[in-house]
Amino acid sequence: MSYEQDNPWCKEIKEGIDRVMAESAELTYFYMDTKVDIQGGEEKAKQAHALYETLNPDGIITVDDNAQSMFVVPFLKDKVSTPIFFCGVNNDASAYGYPNQHISGTLERGHIRESIAFLKQLLSEVENICFVVRSSPSGRAIKAQVESEQSTYIVPIEYFELLTNTSEIDDFTSSKGNHCNAIYVDSLEGIIDINGKPMVNRQVIDYLRARFNGPVIGGNSYHVEDGAVSAVAKTGQEQGEIAAGMLLKVLNGTPLKNLPVTRNYKGRRYINVNSMKELGIQPRPIVLRGVTLVTTPK
Repeated sequence: MSYEQDNPWCKEIKEGIDRVMAESAELTYFYMDTKVDIQGGEEKAKQAHALYETLNPDGIITVDDNAQSMFVVPFLKDKVSTPIFFCGVNNDASAYGYPNQHISGTLERGHIRESIAFLKQLLSEVENICFVVRSSPSGRAIKAQVESEQSTYIVPIEYFELLTNTSEIDDFTSSKGNHCNAIYVDSLEGIIDINGKPMVNRQVIDYLRARFNGPVIGGNSYHVEDGAVSAVAKTGQEQGEIAAGMLLKVLNGTPLKNLPVTRNYKGRRYINVNSMKELGIQPRPIVLRGVTLVTTPK
């Protein structure tokens, strides 16, 4: 895992992996903690490699981009024959030289277009969207996705901000916030607060919502649980299930070359009831059909 053990995305992916493989394999998890300590990633990658050599596993699942760039590419790619399946990867697979004879997996692609369209159903007066993501490999990959598909969005993009700390959030909301009808957030964990400490997702969303009066939406269920109004969410469970399913097929004899790189497709609609009421949003009943309603825990 690229990130820390209590990261909500990692928890979702672990659920998916466990669901597929827990009954048929002994599973060992290693966390690189790069959301909260990117500088320590290289040392964590060395530790992961030492664990690999100790365990000599039959297969590996590597999660999110930092695990690819810091661990797989320098230590394992084309150096071992162990089958490796990645998931949660925002970048193009070709950026890491994937696929090859022992590596394949599933890409993570947010349902950004669908999330914006869903907000438009909830709040028809939204005429543009701004993006706030952390400046990181995942954040830059999200920006690349947005740039490649923005012509298909129901409303235009006003600004796309790659931020690293709360001072930059302050600057953005004070100088540009009034020009944003809504803000889409993703990959927020690790933004630095005024004391130099990395923040978790809910802290960043709370900080942003305290300075922006319009709707904040996201791309994951935990964004909505942490206060975003809505999302058409990709799920870590789907990512984990796909990667684990591919690995299980290889362990049962399917040639890896028969398992090409794929991507997630399932989306679930979420609404935060508290945030919707705070903004005075009163959606038509038909819009709520099939939606998962959540409240922000205190």
